[in-house]
Amino acid sequence: MQRTNFCAARTQHANFVSSLMIFRIKRVITTAFVCHLLLAFMLLTSQLLAARTSPRTKHSHQQKDSAAQKNPAPSPQSPAPPADSKFQGFSADQGEEVVISSKGPQEKDKDVYHLRDDVQIDYRDFTLHADDVIYNAATGDVTATGHVAFDGGLRDEHLEATRGEFNIRTFVGKFENVLATTGMKFKGRNITLTNAEPFTFTGKLVEMKGKDHYVVHNGSVTSCALPDPKWTFNAERIEVDLGGTARLYHSTFRLKNIPAFYFPYAAHPTTANGRQSGFLVPTFGASSKKGTIVGDSFYWAINRSMDATIGAQYYSSRGWEQNGSFRAKPSQKSFIEFSYFGVLDRQNQGGEEAKLNAETTFAHGVRGVTSIDYLSSYVFRQAFTENFSQAVNSEVRSIAFLSKSYRNFFFNTAAARYQNFQSTIPGDVILILHVPGFETSSVDRRLKKSPLFWSYDAAAEGVSRREPGFKTDNLVSRFDLQPRLSIPLFFQGWTFRPEIAMRNTYYSQRQAGPNGPVTDQSLNRRSIEAAVEMRPPTIGRIFEKPLLGYRIKHTLEPRFTYRRVNGVSGFQNIIRFDERDILSDTNEIEYALVQRWFSKRVKTDANCATGSADSAKCQNQSRELLSWEIAQRYYFDPTFGGAIVNGKRNVLTTTAEFTGIAFLTEPRKFSPIISKLRAQATEHVDGSWQLDYDTVQGRINATTSFINYHVGDYFFGGGHAFLHAPGEIFMTTPVPSPDKFNQFRFIVGYGGPNKLGWSSAASVGFDANLHFLQYGSFQASHNWDCCGISTEYRRYALGTVRNENQFRFAFTLANIGTFGNLKRQLSLY
Repeated sequence: MQRTNFCAARTQHANFVSSLMIFRIKRVITTAFVCHLLLAFMLLTSQLLAARTSPRTKHSHQQKDSAAQKNPAPSPQSPAPPADSKFQGFSADQGEEVVISSKGPQEKDKDVYHLRDDVQIDYRDFTLHADDVIYNAATGDVTATGHVAFDGGLRDEHLEATRGEFNIRTFVGKFENVLATTGMKFKGRNITLTNAEPFTFTGKLVEMKGKDHYVVHNGSVTSCALPDPKWTFNAERIEVDLGGTARLYHSTFRLKNIPAFYFPYAAHPTTANGRQSGFLVPTFGASSKKGTIVGDSFYWAINRSMDATIGAQYYSSRGWEQNGSFRAKPSQKSFIEFSYFGVLDRQNQGGEEAKLNAETTFAHGVRGVTSIDYLSSYVFRQAFTENFSQAVNSEVRSIAFLSKSYRNFFFNTAAARYQNFQSTIPGDVILILHVPGFETSSVDRRLKKSPLFWSYDAAAEGVSRREPGFKTDNLVSRFDLQPRLSIPLFFQGWTFRPEIAMRNTYYSQRQAGPNGPVTDQSLNRRSIEAAVEMRPPTIGRIFEKPLLGYRIKHTLEPRFTYRRVNGVSGFQNIIRFDERDILSDTNEIEYALVQRWFSKRVKTDANCATGSADSAKCQNQSRELLSWEIAQRYYFDPTFGGAIVNGKRNVLTTTAEFTGIAFLTEPRKFSPIISKLRAQATEHVDGSWQLDYDTVQGRINATTSFINYHVGDYFFGGGHAFLHAPGEIFMTTPVPSPDKFNQFRFIVGYGGPNKLGWSSAASVGFDANLHFLQYGSFQASHNWDCCGISTEYRRYALGTVRNENQFRFAFTLANIGTFGNLKRQLSLY
């Protein structure tokens, strides 16, 4: 050994050096000095060998023996090793390295090490810190006292205790006065989250039963930040399986350490992705129509890709609700979702609704989709559905199909069911079936090397229709074929597209006039269609003078389309099943003008190069600010080949494609003028406005508009819908219908579902025609680090069926669940 002298040498520790002579020494370096009352220590490193050595260990011994002969050990008069030292050895049973170190005095008696002052033991991926440690290298037993900290593992365990006894090989032992966390890495004062929702448990005595398994006595569990958690589960005995659940026996749920509920048994997930079968948190609520609402559900984690929930709620004023759901994801390209909702109502408004959605991809790229919705009655939907838009929706659609695309050819086989409830009167419903059905079509394809393009659309289906006073056979055959041929032409910026098509549709049944019965006579509808679309060059101008730092560009895009359909005979004899059946003769021209405004920032922010500026200010790409389309059609044939029935609402292919609002009740030459305006002034605000103005009647047929604004945590939305239904003469009208609809919708709020602190929002729907509030909702919530509370008042006014006030609340515990009946899908933000 080499000794370096400075001012004075430290007193030699002869006893410590003698103990080091007992076992084999590979290398020992010791330096200690005292100068001007300044004490400095340097690191002592010693590789120690276990009692039973492996061949590799024995090889190290031989090297050490030869090294020892060349460099004999120091004499007892040499300075003693310093206290700050590190020992590296091997586990006696498994040959794994164990590293122990400390800053204080160290003692060794055979295989037993006694270390003091900031002791650290590293073994596998675990680290132990303590003030005082006794370690038995032969057995792996460790006794640690004073500021005990145990870290490591796949789940980033961190355990603090005042004292601990355990075995580093078997991970069996016990700790006293414990505070433990998972999902957090500790490095000095820095803490890194490795799990979005860490898990914490405390206990007076914690038994370690192996890796990832603990038994806690007189302790608690929580997902809140310590030392002042918002809520805890306290229990006499807790069995913790990291990566699974913590099972609590005879526990109390406490808010700010105040007992709130007692549970004979409860389970708390220890990870954010934990899925365990069991009863969910109960739900409570109140309603002016349903009374007090109490319910619960059972969750079944069937396997890693499948689960189910079944539950019930009791309405004190109405009856019982049953609900259930099933979810499965058999593969990455498939899923299954099923839900059921039903009510046994004492006021005879009960019913049920079931929904099934599934999708998968079969061999050879065949895609299968199922979307089935069954509703027993419209009254039930209005009375018990919680979503307003769904409660007033009278349509029920179901479809299942197989689809395959091959080189831009499309092949589909499908079955569909459509219901439209005309009123709340039982049986007043239209039912249309498409079973079975086969469709095929293609995109435009070049006809060899010619400038011509061709495409087709064909269908073979079995259809049927039922409604009060009208019924077809259970299976009406319908075959439809339509080939098309077109040629796009370009000339000095002008675009022309002439097109011709022929169509033939066969029906196995027909209707004897507009209001006549169904007969078994077949009908063959033939038509020929010709159309020419012309688009002149786009006219544009760039304004040189910037506006608010942006350069503006304005364009004009005119469009003209002439269309002629001829040969449709027997239009009044065709049974209406879907859009294929409303084709009529027409001779028309459409003229339209589209205006667009674009903006582009003139100068970018000087800080864009450094990345310190707002990203929006650094975007130098042009963006569409506003688009406005105005269009109208002129009909050379005002009767559409005799298809118009005076005094009745007529829906034809040409009118349905042009506007979604019916306007034909008599022959006419001009369609309404439609205006479509879309705007996005900034990234924070956008809106649209669509208007149908009838020049013949001199009135607005329909107008819909909306605007959305959001900046930071603030948001606002508003909408208006107005409809003036065309005058129609009904032969029989069991329920009078209003001819005007004028409704407003508004929503305003602050915050979001995951925002810490306060959030609130309000939404209302007002019927200006009837002068009453259709629905209203106000929600407020407050989120802490590990829990949140939400409240809601909701108002429904759906005529005589539903006039209800609801009071909802929800108390959410991180990684646990929600207590209450305010569901996430009903949130306004």
